[in-house]
Order: sequence, then structure tokens, then C-alpha cells
Amino acid sequence: MSALAIRRSSHPDRVGGAIVVAGLAAFVGAVYLVVVLGGGALIGHTSSPDTRLSILATLVVALGLNPVQARLHRLSRRVVSGERRRPYDVLSRFASSVTQSHDDDVPVTMARVLAEGTCAAWAQVWLLVGHEPVLAAAWPEHAGDAPYRPVADGQHARPVQLNGEALGEIRIQKRPDQSLTPVERQLFDELATQAGLVLHGTRLRTELARRHEELLRRADELRASRARIVETQDAERRRLERDIHDGAQQHLVALAVNLRLAQSLAATSPEAGATVLAAQVAATDLAIATLVDLSRGIYPGTLSECGIGPALRTATTSTTVPVEIQDGTTGRLRPDVELAVYFCCLEAVQNALKHAAASRVRVTLDENDAALVVVVADDGSGFPVDGTRDGVGLSNMHDRLDAVGGRLTIHASSAGTVVTARLPLDGDPA
Repeated sequence: MSALAIRRSSHPDRVGGAIVVAGLAAFVGAVYLVVVLGGGALIGHTSSPDTRLSILATLVVALGLNPVQARLHRLSRRVVSGERRRPYDVLSRFASSVTQSHDDDVPVTMARVLAEGTCAAWAQVWLLVGHEPVLAAAWPEHAGDAPYRPVADGQHARPVQLNGEALGEIRIQKRPDQSLTPVERQLFDELATQAGLVLHGTRLRTELARRHEELLRRADELRASRARIVETQDAERRRLERDIHDGAQQHLVALAVNLRLAQSLAATSPEAGATVLAAQVAATDLAIATLVDLSRGIYPGTLSECGIGPALRTATTSTTVPVEIQDGTTGRLRPDVELAVYFCCLEAVQNALKHAAASRVRVTLDENDAALVVVVADDGSGFPVDGTRDGVGLSNMHDRLDAVGGRLTIHASSAGTVVTARLPLDGDPA
């Protein structure tokens, strides 16, 4: 290297060093003037410097020397190079900040470094979570109030990708009349390139947090559903005990008493015994009919013999409006699935007839992707979906489907209501 080149390369260093030395001298002089002379004037000690104030001034200089020197070094580089920040310096600062930051603070660090490096009014870091933009961080914090919109005047955006996968976007806001300098543009592009791994980890944590919240909500719903199922089963058991006691049991007890009476009369009065015995044929038929009615209330006979489609057609033949049943199932399903679908469909049909003033109802059963999809649609007036789980009928529908691993969704409008249930065809009930 020639002597001229050495002199040219060392010239910026001499200028920068002179700025640092001059600044430090000014700092020490200012502290001496303010603390020693100013403080002496306040306490009335102006003839000679006060020892205590001199010690205080020395302490202030010692504590502030390193921060002031660092600022002076940055100022000297800015003056010598003519730039606010070099991209390499900002990217190095970002890399060191990422290694020292907590995982949740990395997007905030990115936004802050980006805003300070480009002298922007604010910076935002957006994530794509389920193809939906979600704000991950903003700097300053009030910049988080700005929603995601198309890029406007003064705004600049860069997509963030990793291995060709879109992860999100970084944005900055500058004045409408202020454009990015070449250095700022380079910094913006480089930071977007380096942000791929950072946003990939952040998006994974965001998705896991959402999934965790969804699982907690689902667990709460399942616990409530199980509690309602147990309560319903207890109530049904008590109803069956009451119906058996008040109905079939009374008929069977009377039949047993009358048979014993006929047996007694057969020895003393054969004609009277025969009359009593003949009357027990009708009593036996009544007891059988009572038991049949009771069993149908537990599990419909048509459902157990023929399946969901024929059972629904049989149950809706006497409705006041037409109910169309479209059965696309290819075979019989698990008994618990058939029973849940059967009662849910009847509940949905009854709701359409009673509350929606529907003139037509269509029930569709179809198998799709190893799942049974059931749709009950009507042309009624609809009803508010908010709070639908408060109703007893809809709560029972949710509980029945929860017990077999199914999910229920309801879409209501002025054009009608569509109730959709999806249940797994394979595996054990959830």
C-alpha cells in the first residue's frame, strides 16, 4: 500500500478521533462548570473550589465517561462516513439482539431495529397464521393500532420467506414525501432476508399457542358435555323406573294376581275361574303393548332393523310440512352413531317446524372422507346463532354428537337455517 493510500485511510480515523477527544473535553468542562462552579455559587463558596463538589464532579465524569464516549464514537462515524447507519452495523446489532432476547421479544427487537435503522415513524412485523395476517410486533407500541391494509403513501413492505414459503411481512412508515435511501433500501432487503428463521419460529409458537387455547376450550366443552350427559342419563334412568313402575309393572302384577285367583277358583268354581282366566288374554296383550311402547322410547325399532334413512322417513311421515330424506350412506353404521344422528335430525326438524315456520325441510346423509356428513336445511325465518347452546334441544344435540366424536355447526339467516353434523365413521367415539 502506498504512502498516499495510508494517509487517505488514516484521515477519517484522525478526524473521528479528534471529534471524540473534543467531545470528551467538552463533557468534562461542562461537568466542572455545572457542578463545581455552579454548585459553589449556590452554596456561597466562590473564592476557591469546594473539595466536596470537586469529588462529586469527578464521580459524575467517571460514571458518564463510557456512555458519552460511545455516543461520540457513533457521532464521529456518522460525520466521517456521511451515513446514519451502515447496513452491516444494523444487521450485526440485530443478530446480537436476537441472541440476547427472549423468544417472545424477537419480533419486537426486529421492529425496533428496523425502525431505528431506517429512521421510520413506525415498523410492523406481520405473521401469516392460517393464511391470515396477524400482527406479531410493532415499534413504537402505538403502531400496533394500525390495521393490515394495502401499502399506502410513505409505507414500504417486504415479504419474508423461508425455502419458498411465505411466512409474513415487515412494514415501515415514512413521510409521504420521503423515500428510502439506497442504504435504507439495502438494510430493508437484508433484514427481510434474515428474518425468515426468526418468523418461522415465531409462527410455530403462535400456532402452538392458538392450538393450546383451542384444546383448553374444547376440553372445557367436553367436561361440560360429559356432565350434562351424566345428568341426562340419570334423569332418563329415573323416567324409565317411573314408567316401568307405573305402567308395565302394574300390568304384570295385576296379571299375576288374576292368574292366582283363577287358579284358586278352578278348584271351587270352575266356571268363574275360566271367566277370570279368559280375561287375562286382554291383560297380557295390554302388558305386551306397554312394553313395546317403552322399548320404542329407548331405541326405535325401525332404526335398529333398517338404519337411519328408513327410520327418519318413518318418523317424519306425519309432519305438517314435507320432509325430504336423501340417504347417501352405503351401509349400516355403529349403533351409537346411528342413534345420535337419528335424534339430532329429529330435533333439527322439530326446531324448523316449531320455531322457524319452515315450509320445506331437507335432510341429507352423505359419506365423505371417512366421515358421515349430515345436513338439515329449511327455508324458514332463521334464528340468532349467538347463545344457541343455551337451548335444551340444541344442547342435547351437541352432547349426543360430542359423545361419538362429532361436531355440530349452525348457520342461520333470513333465508333459512342449515344444521351440519360431521361424525367419524372409523375409530372409537371421542
